[in-house]
Amino acid sequence: MVQQELQESLLILLLQLVDRLPLPSVSQAKGAGRPKHYRDHLFLKALVIMIVKRLHRVHELLAVLEQPTTEMQRLRALLEENGRYPSRRTFERRLAALPDSLPAQIGCLGRHLVALIEPWATCGRAVAMDSTVLRAKDGAVWHKKDREAGVVPHSRIDTEAGWTKSGWHGWVYGWKLHLCAVVADVWIPLAAKLTPANTDDGEQARELLPEVPLEARYLLGDQHYNREDLRANCHLRGMELVTSQPGKYPHRDAGVEVRRVFHKLRSLAMENLNEHFKGIFEVHGPVPTKGRVATARFALGAVLVYQLAVWYRFESEMTLNCGLKHFLRAA
Repeated sequence: MVQQELQESLLILLLQLVDRLPLPSVSQAKGAGRPKHYRDHLFLKALVIMIVKRLHRVHELLAVLEQPTTEMQRLRALLEENGRYPSRRTFERRLAALPDSLPAQIGCLGRHLVALIEPWATCGRAVAMDSTVLRAKDGAVWHKKDREAGVVPHSRIDTEAGWTKSGWHGWVYGWKLHLCAVVADVWIPLAAKLTPANTDDGEQARELLPEVPLEARYLLGDQHYNREDLRANCHLRGMELVTSQPGKYPHRDAGVEVRRVFHKLRSLAMENLNEHFKGIFEVHGPVPTKGRVATARFALGAVLVYQLAVWYRFESEMTLNCGLKHFLRAA
């Protein structure tokens, strides 16, 4: 078995994991749209290839797959179903639709990884939420005066992105990747969503929360998550929301010391995960994509690939948090 694995590329091993993905539940009602001739797994495999090979447009993916090498022949075979290979238009249509289903898929795999790895076996069952800012492609920005006037000075500007003010970087034009992750020795993403950068973190938390495993007992966040509606939703799930408090520091209320401990745990989990993620997928600078669909497909696809890498390394009895960047480079 080990010898056989050594003969396969790491990318192919990751694609084989896609065939084992647990799928989120979907409505059984049939819509009026075109029937699907290919399973969703096939296009998730295509997305994994795009992320690992750093291919950000569908035509780039197809052009690479057409190359007459042994690896590309093997990859094309994994993208066939019942002896059929999707047409270019089918790839374009199905890959464009993926961003809408990826949050549910990420949540489903996240819960599977928690059940498999048992990260809370030796610690409290806490999860943390945070967002990280991703700069728009090419660093091009749409200034407020031009936006209000409906003027786009340059075609490089991504008009679907938005502005936000970062405590570290000041004003940034781009996107926010909202993440929820396990607070433990291993960083497991549980939920993810991409929005324009001007979206409120607390509002997005309500969409991330349903993907959190029911056994979680604490939700940790900064003061942007200090919302009564989120607190009420947590209580319905038997969870306690612990967030930073507004007002001048130092706080002197009765719960300040407990919150300080939780705040440190949240910071260690989310800040490390965000930096780890940006380093692996090279997004400390601008994203390589333009537009909501392409950027959401890239960012959420990268989260899914991160989860797959953690899954593979767990089954291979490898270190989970260290070496992921070089592991994916080797693929």
